Amino acid sequence: MIYFDEEDMKIDNTFKDIAIEAINKSLDFLEFEYEIDVTLIITDNETIRSINLEHRKIDRATDVLSFPMIEWPFPKDYDYLEANISLNMNPDNDCILLGDIVLSMDKVASQALEFGHSLQREFVFLIVHSMLHLFGYDHMTVEEEKEMIQIQKDILLTIDYEK
Repeated sequence: MIYFDEEDMKIDNTFKDIAIEAINKSLDFLEFEYEIDVTLIITDNETIRSINLEHRKIDRATDVLSFPMIEWPFPKDYDYLEANISLNMNPDNDCILLGDIVLSMDKVASQALEFGHSLQREFVFLIVHSMLHLFGYDHMTVEEEKEMIQIQKDILLTIDYEK
């Protein structure tokens, strides 16, 4: 299940459909066969700045924050998930608790302008980026960053937002 929490930032159904597609294409690409619980919180710079300060001790707005519920030993470790399935499942609906994504629409708009692509493309990119974080991918080293960038590109190609 995908939950939307719009934090006073109402988005139209087109963006909801785009978000669902980005999440589902990410799951397909990562060959994830379980039903999931993921929450997408759409907010503004002020709110994401506050969340960033609270959770990361960084006092500035950012584009997207990811809060994974699974502590992957390494990215996409489905053997680990299988061994710990009961710890990562919502008992109310038997979905895997994947995590939360917090996205600033202010940053989506400014970065789309800055990078010269559409609002929809930036929105999709940030959701895909965050989904990879929910699966344990990161970009703390050059190697991790290269891997994550390539996977993002590959997923974006499947949803026609690669440019």
